[in-house]
Amino acid sequence: MANLENLPLELSGLEERLGYTFNNKDLLRTATTHSSYVNEAKSRCENVECNERLEFLGDSVLSIIVSRYLFSEYKDIQEGDLTKIRASVVCEKALAKYSREIGLGKYLLLGKGEDHNNGRERPSIIADAFEAVLGAFYIDTGFNSDPIAKFLLPFVTKEIEFIRSSASFVDYKTTLQQIVQQAYGERLEYVLIAERGPDHSKTFTVEARLNSNVIGCGEGGSKREAEQMAAKKALETFK
Repeated sequence: MANLENLPLELSGLEERLGYTFNNKDLLRTATTHSSYVNEAKSRCENVECNERLEFLGDSVLSIIVSRYLFSEYKDIQEGDLTKIRASVVCEKALAKYSREIGLGKYLLLGKGEDHNNGRERPSIIADAFEAVLGAFYIDTGFNSDPIAKFLLPFVTKEIEFIRSSASFVDYKTTLQQIVQQAYGERLEYVLIAERGPDHSKTFTVEARLNSNVIGCGEGGSKREAEQMAAKKALETFK
């Protein structure tokens, strides 16, 4: 395998953001190596490993740290809502947000095409890399999750506070559906009417329609969030 430590892009800045200095620098470099870079390296007869295996491990580390935190800190919340909160704070959108906060994109090794196509900001790439870094972190600590939790939980707790007060946690769609079902024959639907912005930061606009009549309109960073906001507006109308 090529010595990844000797490849370009200094990683000390990333270590500083993680609050941890790696004993094995190759682990961290592998965590920040995208498959597009590996494919190009093969054409140069270089043997470089991508971050996908570390991503697999990091996904599990992320889940157990968040699950342990939620179980310990939210004793009054039932399993269904705990699952919903966990899903929201470990989803691609949330992980991409954490990645941007530590500037992870600038440390990635990408293929030239992926780099040219704004790969350093693409949510799927930086979210996967974030999980890979957690996986590398876990191995380098000797499989001790405590230092990782110290780094990770400030991001997670802030995200939990956000989602618990937002439409992504309050299920307005279900509430609206229950009201509509009380009247036989009523037809409720959500229609996407607009989307704007770059791929990594889109805004969606959705209308809630009852029997083809608009009863609420909402916007959000995802179609689901926009639908929730449209349902919220509709509920305000019914009240």
